[in-house]
Amino acid sequence: MSGERDGHVAVFQQHRPLLFSLAYRMLGSAADAEDILQDAYLRFQSASLDGIEAPKAYLSAIVIRLCLNHLTSARARRGTYVGPWLPEPVLDAAHPELTDPETRAVEADTISLAFLVLLEQLTPSERAVFLLREVFEYEYEEIAKTLNRSAAACRQLFSRARSHIADHRPRFQASPEEHRRLLDQFLRASRTGDLEGLTALLADDVTVWADGGGKVPGAALRPVHGRLNVARFLIGVTARFAPPGGRFAVVNVNGKPTLLVQRADGTPFAVVSIEVERGRIRTVWAIGNPDKLRAV
Repeated sequence: MSGERDGHVAVFQQHRPLLFSLAYRMLGSAADAEDILQDAYLRFQSASLDGIEAPKAYLSAIVIRLCLNHLTSARARRGTYVGPWLPEPVLDAAHPELTDPETRAVEADTISLAFLVLLEQLTPSERAVFLLREVFEYEYEEIAKTLNRSAAACRQLFSRARSHIADHRPRFQASPEEHRRLLDQFLRASRTGDLEGLTALLADDVTVWADGGGKVPGAALRPVHGRLNVARFLIGVTARFAPPGGRFAVVNVNGKPTLLVQRADGTPFAVVSIEVERGRIRTVWAIGNPDKLRAV
């Protein structure tokens, strides 16, 4: 009996990086992804290894179905969430499997906050099909078995999802160097109260989304739009609510250079991520809900 249990453990651990990468992209939460994997292992442990021809596909199917069930209930809960809901950020160093599941490099941009926010706009089934096909390169026949749908239906779901993603992603991605340069300038202007300098960094249609979950004073309950409005909001929030003795650092979060604000004792206070297009900052995501900062 212990031998079979050891076999289950070995197989599950072999595929765990892939499964976590899939669950995190499906749910936008590292904590929820870990819960899904625990549940998936319990279900996997009850099955006979001799009857499983393709463990990777079998485990992926379990994880996807659990994620779909979770998303159905999560969307209902988010109807009562205070202010905008944003994904949970994670440090790259803490979760290298997100960019390299099963030692095969996956496009880092598919864990960026910008990408995860776009995925939130898809239906759960569209999200599952898009990730399995576009990011993890599953064949339609495999996806169809996972979702209990026909391959033709999966192709339609993928086509709709890809069109939506393409329509809303920036057409000109910033280089890592440009992204880091603008983030450094953004931090400097926000901290020094340089309204003119900060405004110059922003796109005309820039938007700030702030996720405080009702637990952070000063967090905007609605998005803030427009260069001047955004610049004034960011400078005001930085001046009034930055933690005393706080530290500001640029770290790699979700595959991008990101601003991490820490309290004097080193605990995280907020994560601020930017999206850059055509040399200007188009979107700012600020996450201060303490429940979402455990992975940083």
